Amino acid sequence: MDQVSLVIILLAALLIPLIMAKFKINSLPTAVMEIIVGIVIGPSVFNFVNTSDLISQLSTIGVIVLLFLSGLEIDFSLFKKRRTALTPLEQKNAVNTPKYSPVRLSVYAYGTIVVLSLLLAAAFKVSGLFSDFWLAAILFGTISLGIVIAALKEQELLSKAFGQTILLISVFGELVPMMGLTLYASVYGSNSQSLWLLLLILAVAALLLLRFKPFFRFYQNINKSTTQLDIRLAFFLIVTMVTVAESVGAENILGAFVAGIVLKLLNPSETTRERLDAIGYGFFIPIFFITTGVDLNLRTLLTSGKTLLLIPLFFLAYMIAKIGGYWVLKLRFKQANALAGTALTATTMTMVLAVLRVAKSMKTITSDQSGAFLLAALLTCVISPLIFNKFYSAEKEDLVKTAVHFIGANLSTVPVAQQLRKGWYDVAMYTNHPENYQTYHAQVPVTLMENFTAQDLQDHGVFDTDILVLGHIDAERNYELAKAAKEYGVRRIIVRFEDRNVLNEHEDELRELGVEVYNTPEANITLLRALIESPSTLLLLNDTENSIYEVRVLNHRYTNVQIKNLQFAQDITISQVIRNRKLIAPNGNTTIMYGDRLIFTGNKQTAAQIRQALATAN
Repeated sequence: MDQVSLVIILLAALLIPLIMAKFKINSLPTAVMEIIVGIVIGPSVFNFVNTSDLISQLSTIGVIVLLFLSGLEIDFSLFKKRRTALTPLEQKNAVNTPKYSPVRLSVYAYGTIVVLSLLLAAAFKVSGLFSDFWLAAILFGTISLGIVIAALKEQELLSKAFGQTILLISVFGELVPMMGLTLYASVYGSNSQSLWLLLLILAVAALLLLRFKPFFRFYQNINKSTTQLDIRLAFFLIVTMVTVAESVGAENILGAFVAGIVLKLLNPSETTRERLDAIGYGFFIPIFFITTGVDLNLRTLLTSGKTLLLIPLFFLAYMIAKIGGYWVLKLRFKQANALAGTALTATTMTMVLAVLRVAKSMKTITSDQSGAFLLAALLTCVISPLIFNKFYSAEKEDLVKTAVHFIGANLSTVPVAQQLRKGWYDVAMYTNHPENYQTYHAQVPVTLMENFTAQDLQDHGVFDTDILVLGHIDAERNYELAKAAKEYGVRRIIVRFEDRNVLNEHEDELRELGVEVYNTPEANITLLRALIESPSTLLLLNDTENSIYEVRVLNHRYTNVQIKNLQFAQDITISQVIRNRKLIAPNGNTTIMYGDRLIFTGNKQTAAQIRQALATAN
């Protein structure tokens, strides 16, 4: 019987995404649908599935893997103090004041959640509806990180400022209640260890981080398909940290979350993360979500009058506790998105399950109260994503064209600028030669300047760009301006050097700064060689309808997919795949991996959109 129940759960996990895709059900995350299906196939409706020891163990592994992957999603670069502030371009393009970074917004937002959760817990205690103040405060402050990540991934928002802000709020909404639960169990539980032992979790995490820091520097040289060293390390970290957490009286999910943070700080390759996602979301995590639904026996829970009274009250408490985040999110994002983000952070399930499990073992909560908290949490998982998908739309800062500024208007730069203006680029040119201005200003936007000093360019906003092309004939001036632009904070700088002697003198310095350099004679040599080795190159270069593009694949939707199965396979021709600095001659059966660089040709109208889709991180 155990095996039959497991087969039904796995069949449901297989069919759910297929059915959602077939009927275009986009308003709910897959995880929420899995919980709902679990309710349908469990004792609440059809009673096809009953949880057994085997399924419970797999479900426990699922929540551990989910929290591990959640720790792996945190972008720690957001916490680094940047040497330079946002550029004026970023300030100009931001919808509201850009000084509100995702980190600052998330801290403010979760601060309001903590305050409101405490007030709501006090209100329930005073009214006599729920007397355990600290347990209620912990429950109201929880956010379901797994469901939030699923919703953000499906909208491809994890790489954007809005997505990172919501993600960080959710991280606090899982980490802070997790720590609160650990302290609660340590203070009020009879079998808990001393509080100081909790520091052992951090000590072991630091030791593992230092011990395995050099691991990813050399493992690819010895890694084989039969060894998968990175995956072995990942599960070693999970088991070690979970064991330590349980040994000191903490929850296993705290250990799993910390293990994910440790692996993230070790800077694993994207292929490692891809495989871990495949293992988690492909097997263990769906079992956890479906089993969660199976365990919610609505027939029993809804027979209690007190449960029916508490469900709407707890649901409102979950929602009201998060409402303060709306005014915080409005500081940077538009009102509709602030509402959408606030609604999404109201989802809560994962930590509620963990908290209630501990509270039941401590006998500090009744079955009626536990059922009410669970069903109210389920309602948030259904209603909140619906609100999010209804109101969210792309932020203006996400739709701004890539700004490209050219210093120097001449035969080398003007034709390039003309072509870029037809695509997803905002082009501006600057020259200090009146005759060049007279020649080209009618063809492209050219601004005439008297001087080309770094201060003048900065004052005129020339450095306020995404890409700066220094195409002036004066190599020494280009070198000085490149350093000034880098100091100013320009993300990408391309410099022309016609004088090879000047390039030889400064090339190493510029490359170390991340500045890209090119020399026209060498570029011509490379082109001629390409024409000799590949005659079709000339056809591509002379084709007025098609262009050559290069893009790094960051969109998980198009990874682990064979080229022939790409939805736009008929619209482009992929000529080269660059993987780990090696060229691969692709064919229809070649599988696209995360981080691959694709060189492809296609119609200028559609290829630019395809390039943007491939490069959109999610």
